[in-house]
Amino acid sequence: MCELMTIGAAILFTALAAFARRSGRPARALGTTALVFWGAALMWSVDCVHAYLEEGELFDLSRDDARLGALILAAGLALFAALRVREGAAARRAA
Repeated sequence: MCELMTIGAAILFTALAAFARRSGRPARALGTTALVFWGAALMWSVDCVHAYLEEGELFDLSRDDARLGALILAAGLALFAALRVREGAAARRAA
């Protein structure tokens, strides 16, 4: 479940970063968060393949895995919030 959640978050943040760049807004925090989620998705996909080779299940859809996915999403959103605050402070200093 955490694999699917991180892939979804990576796709969402990638799309948001692309939209922000097209509209001329700064997208550094969005892009960085997208890369973090893509890294997590890659890590979890390796774990899923290993579990499939060892146990025969590709995805773990248990409640504990969903909680882990929620924790990963919360950490990524906290990172995004911190980066946005830092971007805002830098923009205010520059103005």
